[in-house]
Amino acid sequence: MKRDWIATARTLSEALPFLQRYDGATVVVKFGGHAMSDDEAMERFARDIVLMKQCNVHPVVIHGGGPQINEMLKRLSITSEFVDGKRVTDAATVEVVEMVLSGRINKGIVQAINAQGGRAVGLSGKDASLMICEKATKTVKDPDSAIEKVLDLGFVGHPVKVNPGILNTFVASDFIPVVAPVGMGTKGETFNVNGDTAAGAIAAAMKADRLLLLTDVAGVKDADGDVITDLTAENVRDLTEKGIISGGMIPKTETALAAIEGGVGAVVILDGRAPHACLLELFTEQGAGSIIKR
Repeated sequence: MKRDWIATARTLSEALPFLQRYDGATVVVKFGGHAMSDDEAMERFARDIVLMKQCNVHPVVIHGGGPQINEMLKRLSITSEFVDGKRVTDAATVEVVEMVLSGRINKGIVQAINAQGGRAVGLSGKDASLMICEKATKTVKDPDSAIEKVLDLGFVGHPVKVNPGILNTFVASDFIPVVAPVGMGTKGETFNVNGDTAAGAIAAAMKADRLLLLTDVAGVKDADGDVITDLTAENVRDLTEKGIISGGMIPKTETALAAIEGGVGAVVILDGRAPHACLLELFTEQGAGSIIKR
């Protein structure tokens, strides 16, 4: 037992230079994937977020909620239309999206953080005009004719302006903001925004020191399947051109590159299922996942 206490003390001591490095830093955390539907993982995440704030690191949590939205649509017997594999968010669907993201999920995360002694406040991109969006467009090429066409995905939005004033106010206080990725249009529309995209846009607007994208994979992998711990923007582009970065990792690395170009210090893609992933990344020598720098 004494040996365990000594190991704990050593770990805390070794964290000192990293605590000093991130003193006063703003860290945007995109929370999603399987960790959100696991009570134990949610509790660990909440505890880590509270610990970060206690150490004068200022977390801003952005969350997703795709599986929970699918579940609610099924319960309400709302059938989704898909165009080229992409869900069309019609008027009925966007109502459910807002209800689930801004309600059930957002308040669940807020409650979990508060249960650990934090002071979390739930928001959406509509609050204080935080996230102004325009309709997102998706262009695809017909494999037979090579003709490009624009897909109409309905109320899927892309952030064109982020007003981080309300988040900066929370960062300067004891409160921890938790943001649902629901944006507003200039004509009063409600838009569903991809969680990673929202996190990247908000991190860039805040000039955050770090953006942590928690996923269900260990990070960006090389051709042999090993995680690449250190990357530059040029490395990411090269790996994408070679097809090594592919599938669902492409949107995440695109978000990372856009965030870095927008002024974020660095972006880390890491496994949100791993216990204490955020703390390992920030406060240990080895870190966690793949860090992408300028």
